[in-house]
Amino acid sequence: MKTTHTILIVDDDVDILEALKIYLSKDEYQLLTARNGKDAVDIVKTEDVDLVLMDIMMPIMDGIKATKEIRNLTNIPIILLTAKSEDQDKVNGLDIGADDYITKPFNPSEVLARVNSQLRRYHQLGGVSADTDELMIGGIILDDTTKKVSVDGNEVTLTPMEFGILKMLMKQPGKVFTSAEIYKNVWNDEPIGSESVIAVHIRHLREKIEIDPSEPRYIKVVWGQGYKMEDSHERAQ
Repeated sequence: MKTTHTILIVDDDVDILEALKIYLSKDEYQLLTARNGKDAVDIVKTEDVDLVLMDIMMPIMDGIKATKEIRNLTNIPIILLTAKSEDQDKVNGLDIGADDYITKPFNPSEVLARVNSQLRRYHQLGGVSADTDELMIGGIILDDTTKKVSVDGNEVTLTPMEFGILKMLMKQPGKVFTSAEIYKNVWNDEPIGSESVIAVHIRHLREKIEIDPSEPRYIKVVWGQGYKMEDSHERAQ
């Protein structure tokens, strides 16, 4: 596992760039900066970036388009910086692959917590674990050693967050988890505003592991309570 992580900070506001550099320099990260999404994508193509912290509203290429471009290149964590009025943009960002968002104005402790949480989760899921457990429910096989998932014999590619959610649900089939519980477990962070984040990731998971995402066999919503992984015994009844 890398001892020094490189973070790309992307914002057209110089004051915000400098503030974030100060916040993150305390943890001795290597920091790169960009003023627009296009430059951010170019940096990801050429540098060994571990995490992107990116504003949504920027010239030339906004954060939403840049997130989509970066997600085509790599699964590194992307945290969006958003204004309170940009609720739909938050959803759009998560929908195309962002892992989390921080709402402006933000404080240093929140930024550090979110960044550390995403980096920890990403590198834990990206490396080899001593845990060799293989989880199997129906046609889904999750190998926690290789971090691979297959559905009906076909390997599917999951982001680290999707893998974490699926692993949590598969470990306790039939148990209902609230959005807050899933967020706290997978993101290792306080579940403030977690409902929309989890809903988008669950939808992505269904699109990858379900034959018909609108009629899911595996990941079920328990209205007003949360989500569960339906086990094979329940489906057989």
